[in-house]
Amino acid sequence: MSAYLDRLGALAPAARWPQARTWLYGEPLPFFAELRAEAPVYVTPELTLVTRHADCSAILRQHHIFGVDLYKPKQGDYWMAQDETPVHVREKAIMRAILDREQLPAMRKFIGEVAATRLKNAKGSLDIQHGLARAVALSLVTDWFGFEGADRQSLFEWSYWSQQDAFHNQPFDHRSDAAGVIEKRQKGSFMMALYLARLVAKKAIEVKTGGGGDKPVARLLRLKFSGGLAPEFDIKRLIFNVGGLLIGAVETTNHTVGNALDWLFRHPEALARARVAAQNPDARKFDGFVWEALRFNPAFPYFFRTVQRDTVLGGVTLPKGATVLAVTHSAMQDAAAFPHPETFDENRAFDDTFTFGQGIHECLGKAIGVALVAETVRQVLRVPGIAPAGDIEWRGGVPEHWTLKWAA
Repeated sequence: MSAYLDRLGALAPAARWPQARTWLYGEPLPFFAELRAEAPVYVTPELTLVTRHADCSAILRQHHIFGVDLYKPKQGDYWMAQDETPVHVREKAIMRAILDREQLPAMRKFIGEVAATRLKNAKGSLDIQHGLARAVALSLVTDWFGFEGADRQSLFEWSYWSQQDAFHNQPFDHRSDAAGVIEKRQKGSFMMALYLARLVAKKAIEVKTGGGGDKPVARLLRLKFSGGLAPEFDIKRLIFNVGGLLIGAVETTNHTVGNALDWLFRHPEALARARVAAQNPDARKFDGFVWEALRFNPAFPYFFRTVQRDTVLGGVTLPKGATVLAVTHSAMQDAAAFPHPETFDENRAFDDTFTFGQGIHECLGKAIGVALVAETVRQVLRVPGIAPAGDIEWRGGVPEHWTLKWAA
């Protein structure tokens, strides 16, 4: 019996996506199971839902067919809103080069110390979203990435409204406050640009006089002044990319940390094993619990793309210009890619998951995100008896506040 598809079919075509969206968030796993089995490429007048792993992976990897056009009104000529253009290839390569992976062990140690200190100082009660997940990410941005002299509340708001507009304020979201979100993103982007221009000017002087330290902003400036970079990567492009370090770090960390902990706290058997693993000095023994929890409860249940030319996917013809959702939450429950997908297995390889995306638009800071998210969750579960005091408070599709308590 097609419980969901029959109900969708009985609706007026224009009402099908709004109803499907309700199930996508409210009853995801049974809804996805039916779509994968009976309509893996489900077309509505507004957009198309794609739910099998192979098809979702194809969408994200075939950027010449499925493009990121919907990012462009939000992010302008930032490379993330481009598909393998010279700008995309050049600037992503530059940013990867200055995010030194040899520093990851020290970075993870720093993350663990900041998280442990905030938990210790909280004395038995803490808003885990704003008081830990966002706070730890902001510490990384200010202390490790080099956002000196910035007001942390402003950094948070710049990151928050940028992500809200890009990922939660698309035409198919039908937000009643859409114009207000755009206005806040634009204001935040302007204020961030002013701050970054001053920061880069200050660092440029330091670098040219032999100082500046060894953080990403100084590294970028040294590369620029060396003459080894393409002239197209001017100071404006440099500032643009520095801003991306902030925007990509804070809200994604907040959401993934909240979702991973939410799933674990709702599943006592997995939680008990995770608590034991969190005590292991080898942090890598713990990390699988986070990625497996996010396979069941991802921060981003789908990625949106625009069809670049008429194409056939799963036997369905998709016309040029159509919006497609690669429903990766469903894809991560597909038995074709994950044997016994209903079983929580912290030892699974997470290479075929979509936590950090796939293809050319895979997260620039994936290696840092692995350390940042996993270590923050690990420090929470190292606290004896820590547990939710209530449910997560949501705002704009992301976790805003969530109090955890324990015996201090």
